Amino acid sequence: MSEKNREGKRTARERLAAEREKQKTAEKRRRTLIVGASVVCVLGLAAVIGVVAANSGGDDESKASGPVVAPSGAQGQDGLAIPVGKEDAKATLTVWEDFRCPACKSFEQTYRPTLNELTEAGKLKVEYHLVTLIDGGLGGSGSLSAANAAACAQDAGKFTAYHDVLFENQPMESDDAFSDDAKLIDLAGKVDGLDTPGFRTCVEDGTHDSWVVKSNEAFQKGGFSGTPTVLFDGKNIYQDRSMTPEKFKQMVEEANKG
Repeated sequence: MSEKNREGKRTARERLAAEREKQKTAEKRRRTLIVGASVVCVLGLAAVIGVVAANSGGDDESKASGPVVAPSGAQGQDGLAIPVGKEDAKATLTVWEDFRCPACKSFEQTYRPTLNELTEAGKLKVEYHLVTLIDGGLGGSGSLSAANAAACAQDAGKFTAYHDVLFENQPMESDDAFSDDAKLIDLAGKVDGLDTPGFRTCVEDGTHDSWVVKSNEAFQKGGFSGTPTVLFDGKNIYQDRSMTPEKFKQMVEEANKG
C-alpha cells in the first residue's frame, strides 16, 4: 500500500473519530438540556399554569349556570370563604388553593402543623378559598370536583380533615384522578363519619359546583398570579422567601399582643 493511500485512510479514520466524538458530545448536551428542562418544568409548572389559567376561565363557565349554593358556614364577600378557627381570633390568614396544585400541597405539608396549633389555640382564623386553575391550564375537572367535595365535607362539619386527606392523596398534576366521584367518595372513608348518603349525593350532584366557579372568578378578578396565594395583613407571605413556619408563628403571636 502506498504512503499516499495509508495517509488517506488515516485521515478518513481521524475524520470519522472526530465526527463520532462530535455526535457523542452533542448527545450528551441534548440529554443535559432535557434533564434541565424537566427539572424546571417540575418546579415551575404550577406557577406557570396559575398565571396562564388566571386569564382563562377554562371549562368551568359551562357549570356556572346552576344555582350558587354556598357550603354551610361559608363567610366573607359573597360567602366564598370556608373559615377554620375561632371567629374572634385576632389574626386572619387567607388561603387560595387548588387541590390539584403541587405547590399548594407543599405549602400544606410545611405549614399545616403550625396552622393547626394556632387555630386550635384560638390565635388564628384561616379563610380557605377554593379555585380551579389546574383545570384551566391542563384540562379536566379534578380541581372543580375536589373543591365541590371539600365544600360537601364542610356541610358535614368535616372540612379540615377532608381538606388534609385530599392533599395527602393528591395525584400527579397531569393526572385528573379527582374528576372521578368514586375516588373522592373513597377518600371520604379516611375521615370518620364523612362517607354518608348525604355526602355522596352532594358529590355526585355537584351541589357546590357553581359556588366553586364563582370562587375561581373572584380569584381571577383579584389579579393573583398563581396558587397558593397566602395573604396575611394583605401581603402574600408565600412569595416571601424568608418566610418559615416559625417566622409566621411569631407574626401571629405579635398580632395577638395588640
